[in-house]
Amino acid sequence: MAMSEERIVLCGANAYDKKYYFNKQFERIPESIQNELHILCVLFTEEVGGIFTIVFEPDGGVSLETDAEENDVYYDEISSGLMVGEVRRKRKELFRSLSLYYRVLVNHEDISELLEEE
Repeated sequence: MAMSEERIVLCGANAYDKKYYFNKQFERIPESIQNELHILCVLFTEEVGGIFTIVFEPDGGVSLETDAEENDVYYDEISSGLMVGEVRRKRKELFRSLSLYYRVLVNHEDISELLEEE
């Protein structure tokens, strides 16, 4: 089993630069899901500010991360943490599907075994 050993950013948004990034390595993800991720990231930074990223962990897990520039007095770390929890709960199926996608197509795990785990 060839597993990636590093974290890979899937997508993210930056409130400071007003930019969205999507990793072209994952352009085979259906466009509807890419659009959903785009909206999710941009709305998150519009609400909380700072920088929001969705990252694949080496084991295929999906992490949601938020950060801010040191001098950003408007960024609320508590609100961002609460919002991450809310996004994770509301989009549970999306992140589960993304994890399966990564584990099968990047880590080359057997999908039948993964589906049996669930």
